[in-house]
Amino acid sequence: MRKRFVIEAVMIAVYGEMLVPSQAVEYLVPYTTISELYEMIESKEPVMPLSIDEAHVRSKISELIAMLEEPFNKKKLERALATPWGKSPPLPFNDNVSFTVVNAYDNTEYGEEFDPIETELILTSMREKAPIMTDQPDLVDRIIEARIPVHIFDMDDFEFAVEEDANPV
Repeated sequence: MRKRFVIEAVMIAVYGEMLVPSQAVEYLVPYTTISELYEMIESKEPVMPLSIDEAHVRSKISELIAMLEEPFNKKKLERALATPWGKSPPLPFNDNVSFTVVNAYDNTEYGEEFDPIETELILTSMREKAPIMTDQPDLVDRIIEARIPVHIFDMDDFEFAVEEDANPV
């Protein structure tokens, strides 16, 4: 059975272990975070602090974009984006990783405490009953303080989350 996590697309490119998990994983990715990949690849602003990491992460971002632009995947994405909260079927990346793109619809339910992408992550997590994976301790703290009923893991706990029965039912 695949473990499911809600995550921003760029996190998958930044954290290489996300593409080689010990078990099958499905990443639920809000579409707006995929749009950010295009912005990042076109921008001259560094994505990573170290230049050696920069080249690698940009190459992974390009790889993700290429996978999503394959004609068969692109057609699936277009269908998912036709309606609010539409989902693509799982798009395989490799034997253990697939992506499901969610046309998350930010309705600003959480006001000014969370930015639109954070809100989409939270709402996707709630709708799909899948934990959020993040590298932002401040987001974890704000979710806990706001008592939002979602599971959330820090990126440092990725292997634990994959190996344990960490996905809610």
